Amino acid sequence: MKFCMVTTFFGAESFGGDAAYVDRLSRALLRHGHEVHVVHCVDAFKAVRGNHPLRPYTPPEGLIIHRLESPHGFLSPLVTQMTGQPWFKTHALHQILDAADVDVVHFHNISLAGGAGVLQFGKNAVKIMTAHEHWLICQMHLLWKYGQKPCDSRACIRCSLAGHRPPQLWRATGSIGRGLRQLDALLFPSQHTLNEHRSRGIEGNLLHVPYFLPDEWSGGIEDEEPEVSERPYLAAAGRLVAMKGFQNLIPLMRYLPEVDLRIAGAGEYESELRRLAEGLPNVHFEGLLAGSGLAKLFRGARAVVVPSLFPETFGYVVLEAFAVQTPVIVHRGGGALFETGVLSGGGLGYETEAELLLAMRRMVYDNTLRDELADQGYAIRIGDWSERAHLDRYFAVIDEARQRHSGTSGVPAPHLRPGTRVNINERSSRSSA
Repeated sequence: MKFCMVTTFFGAESFGGDAAYVDRLSRALLRHGHEVHVVHCVDAFKAVRGNHPLRPYTPPEGLIIHRLESPHGFLSPLVTQMTGQPWFKTHALHQILDAADVDVVHFHNISLAGGAGVLQFGKNAVKIMTAHEHWLICQMHLLWKYGQKPCDSRACIRCSLAGHRPPQLWRATGSIGRGLRQLDALLFPSQHTLNEHRSRGIEGNLLHVPYFLPDEWSGGIEDEEPEVSERPYLAAAGRLVAMKGFQNLIPLMRYLPEVDLRIAGAGEYESELRRLAEGLPNVHFEGLLAGSGLAKLFRGARAVVVPSLFPETFGYVVLEAFAVQTPVIVHRGGGALFETGVLSGGGLGYETEAELLLAMRRMVYDNTLRDELADQGYAIRIGDWSERAHLDRYFAVIDEARQRHSGTSGVPAPHLRPGTRVNINERSSRSSA
């Protein structure tokens, strides 16, 4: 089958999270013989990048990448932000997504790649979307009100102005609802996120499909003895921004002088975090890590701490920790983190700083507890959160949609499960918005 992934950020021009999922899913589909295209907006990344470094990225053989760039530059994503429509990207999106041979169009982070209007494209295909963020119900994407607290009531215009973004008045026209009615399924990486969207009026075929990691993500280091460091350490990783909560974690290390904290990531809040770490020789910044570097860091840690303050939709870092048999400590106010990090059986939750400090001490000194949590986390990583389980769910969604599409003719749609071979077009292409 031919798949088209539509997202705002991808590859080197991305911030993690949703782009990581698109890359991992694309590689899995390629391994099983499908043709995969990824469409992303270079103009959008340039517009919001700031000082964020480019990620090291080598696309897999056979992946066809369409980098949408416009002579209008940042005006292209700005107009999409303000109108919810593709505008300068319309022609390129039409050519790619409405092609007669496209079988599946999978939308991801579409906020600046076409807005709600892009959901009208892909007229010949099964159409699904994964809600990696809360963009469908929050124009700031995060349900993080005024940049200070979880959203507890609607104040969208004031919140947008506080976040220095133009209000999206087009949302009042119902265009998101009309766009969602074009979908065969809307997927959510956690049940918590699905419930949050449903409670805020999102309707349709809403399905819980958890994230996964490729089987080879960790390079097999989970089967090796972890490297023994001179001092035990806790790890943390993510984009260095205030809502990730690292500022609440760092000061607590003064009470654990015999333990190190190693933080991987980059972001605009890094200078403030480094200021907080002054005088704490046990706090170390590892820079931007990915793949084997991150796996190695997590493998040697006593635990991975995830102190996010805003409602995460899944928390990929939890899955990455479980993949190398390392338990987690998660903030209960972090949305889906309680579901993925605690209810999964692979970690401890906390609400207060005192509870966080206690959890860190338990992970460092209670070997029995740590090993039990590590085993349970790894079990779900190789089970429900494995590549095979994810692809089984994914193709079940597609098969059901294809059956519905063919229902009027009475002819069943062909099933293409993982492992079915088709020809792959290995050329690369570039489209202009």
